[in-house]
Amino acid sequence: MSLIEEACLAKGMRMTEQRRIIARVLSGAEDHPDVEELYRRASAVDDKISISTVYRTVKMLEDAGIIERHDFGDGRARYEQAPDEHHDHLIDLRTGRVIEFHSDEIERLQEDMARRLGFRLMGHRLELYAVPLDEEEK
Repeated sequence: MSLIEEACLAKGMRMTEQRRIIARVLSGAEDHPDVEELYRRASAVDDKISISTVYRTVKMLEDAGIIERHDFGDGRARYEQAPDEHHDHLIDLRTGRVIEFHSDEIERLQEDMARRLGFRLMGHRLELYAVPLDEEEK
């Protein structure tokens, strides 16, 4: 059973077989797929899954806090399982690849900045948009 399925059951959500397939596909994703890509992958497992079922399931999972929605500037909502630990994203503007990372230094800087401005940081999202360095820049 996937982590997303387990989270759904823990919240008392009804899991149809099609929802289970979508949950497994999303749990197994190493990227941040959009709904169309989730549909393509799920329908390869069960060709009776409709795109509207994928949209409804994604909305249900997002509303329950089981998955997170991201907009990486490409006009598509992309999804990932809600992480156990905080991480940030670097988006390669040439390929669209999303790299997850964590930096204690960045976390400290954000906390310090909020404090200097008179706030207690309650959360944040950091997305870096970049292109690979040229050979002479390395």
